[in-house]
Amino acid sequence: MKETILLVGHGSRNPDGNQQIEMFANHWRKRRPQWRIEHCFIELADRLLDEGLDAAAGGSSRVVVVPLILNAAGHVKLEIPAHIERARQRHPTTHFIYAAHLGACEPILAVMKRSLHRLLRTLDMPDPRTTGVVLLGRGSSDRAANGEVAKLARWLLEETQHDLVDIAFTGITHPRLETVVQRQVRLGMGQIAILPYYLFNGTLMERIGRQVERLRRQYPQLSLALGGYVGFDEEIYNLVEQRALAAASGDSSPLPCDGCRHLPSAAPAGHHHHP
Repeated sequence: MKETILLVGHGSRNPDGNQQIEMFANHWRKRRPQWRIEHCFIELADRLLDEGLDAAAGGSSRVVVVPLILNAAGHVKLEIPAHIERARQRHPTTHFIYAAHLGACEPILAVMKRSLHRLLRTLDMPDPRTTGVVLLGRGSSDRAANGEVAKLARWLLEETQHDLVDIAFTGITHPRLETVVQRQVRLGMGQIAILPYYLFNGTLMERIGRQVERLRRQYPQLSLALGGYVGFDEEIYNLVEQRALAAASGDSSPLPCDGCRHLPSAAPAGHHHHP
């Protein structure tokens, strides 16, 4: 059986973000030269889902679709499954398997803990009791996706000695970064570590940088440390491989909303995601 793995990235208006996903795919090919690995994007890029699925199906009897996405919102639950269904009709002799997204899990927690420790070093290792932490996610109208961010923040709180580990979102939902920083200042935090919950660079990472610069001017007495994206950490490669292997072996966990089977009824139910 000839198998192809199709890595699906989100896509960004910032070319650097798309190039980084291509770089991730190239690094993965070097790690697993025996695998055929293709890549495509959900939006805002040249090679979108239909083209990627068609390319992966060419000469393959099985395609494992792996979303390089942290949280499952509309793209993961509805959009990708809908494109897979249409690809099955175009390629009836090819078996398409949909792998699980990355999700809040122990490897992601390890990545965020390491990122936090790097930020604390830049702040000269202050007292964690007076150092706030903000886990900053993309934001979605899907409450389960936002809940994944909240779950990871809770894990960080339990795994560290910080009194405050809050969540904030770049858009779509609340609270936003400025509101959370204001709250932590009122509660006596002398420094704040901001952890972007993002895999790669893009327009939203640039927006975060500008927001932090404004907050530094607004609170000159406050030390703000901003982390970076985490998509090239070793745990991410290992996790993507685990998702692909689990799906290929039939051991992939179902999504909270099974987009493949319930797409017609799920679409009106309010599962929308905005980039």
